[in-house]
Amino acid sequence: MILFDLDGTLLDTAPDLGLALNIQLARHGFSELAPDVIRPYASHGSKGLLKLGFGIESEDPGFDALRLEYLDIYNEVFKKSPKFFEGMDEVLDRIEENKISWGIVTNKPRRFSQPLVEALNLNTRFACLVCGDDAQRPKPFPDTLLLACQNASVNPSECYYVGDAERDILAGVSAGMETIVALYGYISKDESPLNWGASYFINSPNEILSILGINDSNN
Repeated sequence: MILFDLDGTLLDTAPDLGLALNIQLARHGFSELAPDVIRPYASHGSKGLLKLGFGIESEDPGFDALRLEYLDIYNEVFKKSPKFFEGMDEVLDRIEENKISWGIVTNKPRRFSQPLVEALNLNTRFACLVCGDDAQRPKPFPDTLLLACQNASVNPSECYYVGDAERDILAGVSAGMETIVALYGYISKDESPLNWGASYFINSPNEILSILGINDSNN
């Protein structure tokens, strides 16, 4: 079985995450940020985006109010323009053709994750969807990954987990899975993904196929 992180791995959702942040910044009299500035932080959730936009930490006064405001804004735009990373839809087709089950494990709350995958007609295809609020501890803890294995009736040692953040790899390793870093995802220049301890590194989704032992679609 292969499990995917959602934002920055399976789907490119950075434009909508950034749109919500810029709407919020404008409300508070701040200048908007360029998409290429926001993109590397899109996998870090509201905590990372608010730190980027407002310079505020989760323990600072006012953070909770800003976070709730951000989530309310995002709720209005999160289905505006999500899309697969280039080649990912073909990868999923090939995985399914080879009778390999797949699922999604994300720290994104279910209030956003479920409608998002339904908007892209994925909800009838995956074996499981586990969100950040489905377990007591989200990634970097292994809880959500282990829950996914339980839901799909598979052993963690028989799973691969693909993610674009260090917490994804930490969670996968802790769960006893093979791990794959999506280098095409939302990784900032000050991060060192080659030092995260992953089993594999990929520059594009189609490289997943060779890791899984699936022949090129042209063969």
